[in-house]
Amino acid sequence: MKRTSAHALLNIFAANAIDRVFLVPGESYLGILDALVDFPGIDTVVCRHEGGAGYMAVADGRLTGRPGVVMVSRGPGASNAAIAIHTAQQDAVPLIVVIGQIPKRDLRREAFQEIDYQKMFGAIAKWVSEPTDPEQLAAAAFKAIRIAASGTPGPVVLVVPEDIQQQETDQPAWKNTPAVQTLPNEHTLDEIRDRLRQASRPLVIAGGMFEKPGGREALHIFAQAWQLPVAVSFRRHDVFPGTHPLYVGELGLANSKAQIDAFAESDFILALGTRLGDIPTQGYTFPQLPRPSQTLLHCYPDDHIVGLHYVADFGLVCEPRELVQALLPGAGDIQESRAAWLQRLRQIHAAHVKWPSNTTRGGVDFSKVVRSVSEHAPEDAIICLDAGTFAAPVYRHFPFAGRQRLMAPLSGAMGYGTPAAIASALRMANSKTICMVGDGGFLMTGNEMIAAVQRKLPVLFILSNNACYASIRINQEQCYPGRVSGTSLFNPDFHALALAFGMKAVLVENDAQIESAIEQGIAASEPFFIEVRSDLASVLPAQTAPKA
Repeated sequence: MKRTSAHALLNIFAANAIDRVFLVPGESYLGILDALVDFPGIDTVVCRHEGGAGYMAVADGRLTGRPGVVMVSRGPGASNAAIAIHTAQQDAVPLIVVIGQIPKRDLRREAFQEIDYQKMFGAIAKWVSEPTDPEQLAAAAFKAIRIAASGTPGPVVLVVPEDIQQQETDQPAWKNTPAVQTLPNEHTLDEIRDRLRQASRPLVIAGGMFEKPGGREALHIFAQAWQLPVAVSFRRHDVFPGTHPLYVGELGLANSKAQIDAFAESDFILALGTRLGDIPTQGYTFPQLPRPSQTLLHCYPDDHIVGLHYVADFGLVCEPRELVQALLPGAGDIQESRAAWLQRLRQIHAAHVKWPSNTTRGGVDFSKVVRSVSEHAPEDAIICLDAGTFAAPVYRHFPFAGRQRLMAPLSGAMGYGTPAAIASALRMANSKTICMVGDGGFLMTGNEMIAAVQRKLPVLFILSNNACYASIRINQEQCYPGRVSGTSLFNPDFHALALAFGMKAVLVENDAQIESAIEQGIAASEPFFIEVRSDLASVLPAQTAPKA
């Protein structure tokens, strides 16, 4: 059989354990589509929109730690996939976007559907490569894998002209060898241990780098051994159990003043595996820029990130998992005075996450649905969230426990939830995948749920229907009270739509129906859809909520 440059590209993917690609087909990469026939070990997931395909690849990359791969055609296809590139950059997820391109002879002639992708994606992708020789394709693919997964993981764009895909070439099977992680010298480690012994009010800020294999376990052992309170970075709830006595909350979009004031009294901050961006630092106010009043240890495996905003007393460019393993204490290292500090932070956190008990005038308070999910979800459930106000109760109140995973877009991108649920159910077949999505985000990529029907994936879809872009409406009401514009929605019958897709569906219109619907959905062995008629007034500012 003729082995082509497209085969060489896929051979590199297969050699590096990439076993699934998500795509919307296009004429510009028919050569690669043809070569996929000869790689039965690579699962080809055909999607309905490049944005949905890209989100699936982002979710897959986050779950595996290997680059997720999305393939799209040039021009319109690549433009639709741009949202996934931005999400991967914001979320620090390894992603490879393969784009079919016009023939190399026509490059930069403004040909049909041509885009210069270096100009288009150069500011958000880690690397954009456009090989023009068939012999370059395997090497470009190999470099794409290395760059996507190294340092701060992120997106790489591989642009392949249509006329370099079907030439006979060598078939290398190079395997990537990750760089060996270094640690601080023993003197620095001893100095950090001394600071930990002396600290009476330490605080760990744990980020997404602990999602790597063994990371969560290493963080748990480290925090337990030193009795360190742990706050997770923005939407990283699942790196440390929310039910653990050392868990003190998330640094996100809705922290109380009492909580941030208490965190600010810490005397030693260990920022581990977090980029310390604007949201976890509350707009770069905690800790203070540029030199915090507390001792600051910032550990991240990318020298661009360490020192980018904050001058740390210990700026460590290394893997946080390796660091915490090297910093385990000896006997008698813990200060007893920490108990009062921990108790104070726990009390503030407990008050902040107490479930609300709102009454509604019409429809369902969606937080009650979230509460029911939290009570019934298996210990290994994967919770996939779209962006929107419906998700706020999950971030604030849902106590992630056991091996439960949170799949949510740090970028705040609508349309993420349904594709992420498909990718999660494909990758984690033995875990229950629960997708919560708003009516706005669902109609952006909800069509991708047909894959759940096709492959009989037992995803529970829960849709909050309040006929509104509610998160925007809330801000609109706060800034321009009573002047509603552009945020109301006219919706289809979602319950009927799910039935038309071929899945079981129920409609929840009042509180009495919540429990039964959630129990049915979690027990279902095939796709199951719940439409919740949510009460808009329960999330709007009180002074602007519609009167009964």
